[in-house]
Amino acid sequence: MAAVWQQVLAVDARYAAYRTPQLPQFRTQYVRRRSQLLRERAQGGHLAGDARRWYLRLRARLLAQRYGALSEPGSCRSALRASRTTLDRMEVPGHTWATAGHTWVHLGYIWAHLGLPTMSGTCWMGLGVPPGSGGHPFVLGGFPSLWDFGEGSHLSPCPPHPVRKVQFAHDERHLLACCSLDGTLSVCRLAPGPPAVLRRLRGHGAGVSDFAWSLSNDVLVSASLDGTLRLWDPADGRCIRRVPDPDGAALLCCAFQPLNNNLTVVGSARHMVRVVNISTGKAARGGTGRLPGRVLALCFDAPGRVLWAGDDRGSVSSFLCDPGTGRLTKASRVLVQAGGSITSLSARAWASREAPDPSLLVNACPDRLLLFRVVEDEGGSGAPGLRLRRSFPTRHREQPLRSCFCPLMSFRQGACVVTGSEDASVHFFDVGRAARATVNTLQGHGAAVLAVAFNCDESLLASGDAAGTVIVWRRQ
Repeated sequence: MAAVWQQVLAVDARYAAYRTPQLPQFRTQYVRRRSQLLRERAQGGHLAGDARRWYLRLRARLLAQRYGALSEPGSCRSALRASRTTLDRMEVPGHTWATAGHTWVHLGYIWAHLGLPTMSGTCWMGLGVPPGSGGHPFVLGGFPSLWDFGEGSHLSPCPPHPVRKVQFAHDERHLLACCSLDGTLSVCRLAPGPPAVLRRLRGHGAGVSDFAWSLSNDVLVSASLDGTLRLWDPADGRCIRRVPDPDGAALLCCAFQPLNNNLTVVGSARHMVRVVNISTGKAARGGTGRLPGRVLALCFDAPGRVLWAGDDRGSVSSFLCDPGTGRLTKASRVLVQAGGSITSLSARAWASREAPDPSLLVNACPDRLLLFRVVEDEGGSGAPGLRLRRSFPTRHREQPLRSCFCPLMSFRQGACVVTGSEDASVHFFDVGRAARATVNTLQGHGAAVLAVAFNCDESLLASGDAAGTVIVWRRQ
């Protein structure tokens, strides 16, 4: 049924020009993102052949009603050829990580924990002089480069509560959320207009260790050291539901089930993984699992079939998850870092042309960033297995660091991953390079960088540190 997905892409490629005629660069951007999503759904086998063809017909009809009929016969086929040419040849000037055309601009500091209604006076756009820098401008280099922000440009936020996670909303360029150990979450709008903190979500009695956006961005779920899971409405900051942990344990991580956002998985300090029905606030029947250590990281694969969980004893466990009921079936366990901790997990259905297999990115303490290839049906048992593909050196001894894949990396001649580091920098690694894998380093933080996140089109990168500061970087 790959041909049907290609036709879906072709229809979208044809109509992309009508969506934002004033932004022609959006056309290629949209096609790339659409192609990525369709490949993930095709690999997951979400729809049968008839359903896909029905979807294609319905989508084409709705687009025709909105933008008018396709102008010439066979335009789907020609659009498909055009999209393939764009994706295969990468004919977008300055959008290839392997060349020196990319720079990242320090977009500004977000004072998410000072309660400021807007970012005026604490944020600047593009090239400029940061507050408190003594008049020193930015010194920007080409790609790859080391960034220098001049003497005295580091701000010291107050209070100094670590930012444990930053994450952009799904398919949103400018909507960002972050959580802190001061017990709050902040929802920020970066554009249009001056960046602003839209909402401060208060209610947790201890630090917020993790959070996640729902697929439609209408709900935020947060896990806290106070032993509760909370659901929030990011539009008005209202707490929708409070779910205490049955064991009274501190909650360290959480994740939505990708195919059923009515289910949330949470990991606790008492070694438990638990699936919670957010409509009822109750645990799903059969939706529990136990790990050797405290559960520090959770993530699902793209189809939502496999749940990966990492603990503070260096092991990564996998569970088969029923998206309808939330039932968990333990599949496998791999000891990744003996005597260490797994602080972050990120799964991708495919990484790049050079790495077409499903991949798992793992922050393992001490001092390792690991990229695994996910092997289906390991040993004939039906359980997914892990085979190490690359290892990257990082500064990681004490802090719960996070990393992420670049959203559009599969369309480059290579694949990049990004991680925080205890050396107060953000590091970019190319997984396809045999030597000198570090391709860029961003400096500007004054403390260990704990969290990093891209927006959907890779135009912005957010990073949060142990001193409570969030920096937004803009690519240009």
